Amino acid sequence: MVLLLFLSAPAWAKDQPASPPGTVVKVDTPRTTPAGTQFTVPAEWSVRVRDAAVLLDPPESGSHVVLVDVKATDADAAVAEAWKAYASPKTWPLHVATDSSPRDNWDQIRVYSYETSANDKRGVTAIALRHEGQYTVLIYDVDNAVGEKRASQLRAISDRLLPKGYQRETFAGKKAHPLDAARIETLKTFVDNARKAYDVPGVAIGLIDHGKVVFAGGFGVRELGKPEPVDADTLFMIASNTKALTTLMLARLVDQHRFDWNTPVTKVMPEFRLGDAATTRQVEIRHLICACTGMPRQDMEWLLNSKEATPASVLTALAGMQPTSKFGELFQYSNLMAAAAGYVGGHMLYPKMELGAGYDLAMQKQVFDPLGMHLTTFDYAKASVGDHATPHGLDVDGHTAVAGMGINDSIRAARPAGAAWSAISDMLRYVQMELDEGTLPDGKRYVSKSALLERRKPNVALGTTASYGMGLMVDHTWGVPVVHHGGDLTGFHSDMLWLPEQGVGAVILTNADAGVFIRGPFQRRLLEVLFDGKPLAQGDIDAGVKRLKQQIVAERKRLVVPADAGEASKLAGRYQNAALGTIQVDKNGTATLFNFGAWGSDVASRKNDDGSLSFVTISPGVDGFEFVVAGTPARRQLVMRDGQHEYVYDEVK
Repeated sequence: MVLLLFLSAPAWAKDQPASPPGTVVKVDTPRTTPAGTQFTVPAEWSVRVRDAAVLLDPPESGSHVVLVDVKATDADAAVAEAWKAYASPKTWPLHVATDSSPRDNWDQIRVYSYETSANDKRGVTAIALRHEGQYTVLIYDVDNAVGEKRASQLRAISDRLLPKGYQRETFAGKKAHPLDAARIETLKTFVDNARKAYDVPGVAIGLIDHGKVVFAGGFGVRELGKPEPVDADTLFMIASNTKALTTLMLARLVDQHRFDWNTPVTKVMPEFRLGDAATTRQVEIRHLICACTGMPRQDMEWLLNSKEATPASVLTALAGMQPTSKFGELFQYSNLMAAAAGYVGGHMLYPKMELGAGYDLAMQKQVFDPLGMHLTTFDYAKASVGDHATPHGLDVDGHTAVAGMGINDSIRAARPAGAAWSAISDMLRYVQMELDEGTLPDGKRYVSKSALLERRKPNVALGTTASYGMGLMVDHTWGVPVVHHGGDLTGFHSDMLWLPEQGVGAVILTNADAGVFIRGPFQRRLLEVLFDGKPLAQGDIDAGVKRLKQQIVAERKRLVVPADAGEASKLAGRYQNAALGTIQVDKNGTATLFNFGAWGSDVASRKNDDGSLSFVTISPGVDGFEFVVAGTPARRQLVMRDGQHEYVYDEVK
């Protein structure tokens, strides 16, 4: 293997601008590595070139993204040389190495995930990309808080990570094929095969082409081990797809002159507060659901402390939240802010009603009834007695199993962000209205074009090829705009999308956590069918299934199941955190359970590389919550973290 070291720039790099150490770019800036690999330097990041390595640093210290050009015999050797070139101050043990499906003229893409302990508060990954014998290795060595806050900028680096001189496939200017019987069958077969490959019990899809529903139906069953099939009327939780329906309600209120998109929220709801007074003053109606205010994702408060949560307590929680980036600077997804958007709209219409009831009625009258979405509901009890899907997750050994609904119940208090149940038949009515830019099938105007389309205008960048509006994303990765949004809750993963220029729309709903890996390839396969695109989607499925299985095996090796009895015996019986509530530690035979009130889970134990001990939830659908043992025998503690926050549970004596 040979690491490329240049004493002077080769001829093909002479047009590459010189890069003094630590040059800070003011806007997203396209660059190339010394060997010509294309990438983007995010705004406000510094860039420096050191031989064959390009080092990118965010404004925060201690995090690095590194690109290294390497000539090597294989990916493993390339990554080893890249780490030498980076000269990281610390090394990490390899957790698992998996292959991704080749694309963008890369002949091979191999991903290396490294073991970091929770106390490291860090994520470390390397990706080896090969093109014609030349490797470019991308290393992420990033603090968790920085990684979450700057996720859209990390995406910007890789959005256009392309081999030298390569132009990505584009469908711009191409005429889309009609979704005829053969193409519909191709999509159906693809989805059903993907469902089987990922062991997802049930999937439903719907397709629209130029004002006509050309397919609406399902594959598989509503619940594992039961015969009832999924169909076009099967209810699934649509999770964050609820957000676009919420902003549609707000658009109707803009048309009714109840407020406009630029109205300060405190003018509509004077008691609205964020933890930062300056940010509170700046927040207009549009900003509640733009993911652009700098308010971080802060879900643990409602996921783990939902038993007594109400819409009012959700708004109270917002008053304790602080922004972690400047207003309008970075994409930061906040479910609690999105919940506030819905409650503000409902409060405007029904100021004397409880916030949740006002929102529910506003959605029924402004959205569901006018669009004919007669199945869609926020009533869990109503949804669960009819044709509905059951959520599924993976057990600790990677087998599909029924998941509990407890954690999904937690979203009720923040329901404008993601608590709706809906079906393909209803969601297609919504998508058709979007394609028709606010008119109904009978030609009547439902919402003004201007208010509707305002929701798609970019408020903040999602990398270099997509943007976030108000509960909707617009993606230009493949040259044509695709408007969409995904939804994720335990056992329910979905996507809705439409191509405004082609008059085509689609919805996919799944009832298992592995369904999250189908929706991206489904979108890609739809584009391939419409535009005769390169066949990439099936490769994504094949590689994804293999990668998931490898990751499960690697993680299982680190876990002690049931949790080590000696270590579990040292736990207190009860812990409490002011923001997250309580943990009741229970025993069920040899198993240790953590009970959070609204839901609970068996836990495994794991000894970490730094000498610490963690207890990790492992029940299907709620796996992966990690609690690190801390404190002293006299004052026992557990520490749980999300990307930008740390929560300490203290023993209750």
